[in-house]
Amino acid sequence: MKYGKTIRNLLLLFSWMICPTLFSFGQNNSLGSWNILNIKYTLNDKWSVFAEGQIRSLKFYDDFHYYEFKGGFNYRAHKNALLSIGSGSYQTYKEGGSFVLPKNNNEFRVWPQLVLSQSIGKLKIEQRYRAELRFTSSGYRNRFRYRLGASYPLGKERDGYMPFQIGASNELFFTDNEPYFERNRLQFSFNYKPSKILGFQIGYLHQFDYKINDETGRDFLQIGCFIEFSRKVNQKNPTEIVD
Repeated sequence: MKYGKTIRNLLLLFSWMICPTLFSFGQNNSLGSWNILNIKYTLNDKWSVFAEGQIRSLKFYDDFHYYEFKGGFNYRAHKNALLSIGSGSYQTYKEGGSFVLPKNNNEFRVWPQLVLSQSIGKLKIEQRYRAELRFTSSGYRNRFRYRLGASYPLGKERDGYMPFQIGASNELFFTDNEPYFERNRLQFSFNYKPSKILGFQIGYLHQFDYKINDETGRDFLQIGCFIEFSRKVNQKNPTEIVD
C-alpha cells in the first residue's frame, strides 16, 4: 500500500499519546460542557484574523468554572504550514458552583503557534505546535503543547466544501519545570457545515491533569459554532474589495 508505512507510524504515535488518557477514564463520572464560538475573517490567501470565546462547566451545563476569550492573526507560509500569534484572557474559578470565588487562576496568555498538515487521500493529518507565555495569578510560566489530529470528510461536495467531517485528536502539555508533563486531552468530534460561512461541531473531550491547578480534568460534551467570512475581490473591478 502506497501510504501504509506512514499511516502505521501515525497510528503508533497516536496510540502512545493516548495511553495516559485511557488509564484515567474512571477518575470522574461527571460530564461537563465545553462551548466554543469562533469567528475568522480571511483577508487574502496569506493573512486571516480570528477571535474566539469559550465557556466550560464541570457538570452538564451547571457548575460553570472557566471562560476564555482570545484573538490573533494567521499567516499561510505554505499550503501545508500555518503560522499564528494569539493572546487572550483565561479565567478559572473554584469548584462547587458557578464562578465561585476566589479564582483558581487569573491569566493573560500570549502564544505563537505552527500548524503542519498533510493529506493522505481524503484523510487529513494535522500537527499543532504551540508555545504559551503565561502571566498567571501565581506568577509567570511557560508551557508547550503538541497536538496530533486526523479528520475525514463525508458526504457529497457542495460548492467547494464538504458538509460533514469526523475527527480525532490528542494533545500533550509540557512545562520547563518539574514534573514537566501537565495534561493530556483526547477529543472525538463530528462537524456539520451547512454553508461556506457557518459550521457546527459536537464532540466528546476527555482531559487528564497531572498536578495542575488551573483547571480540573474531566469528561466534556463539546459544542462549537464556527463562522468564517472572507474579503472578496470584485472580479469586474479587481481594485474594489467587497466585504
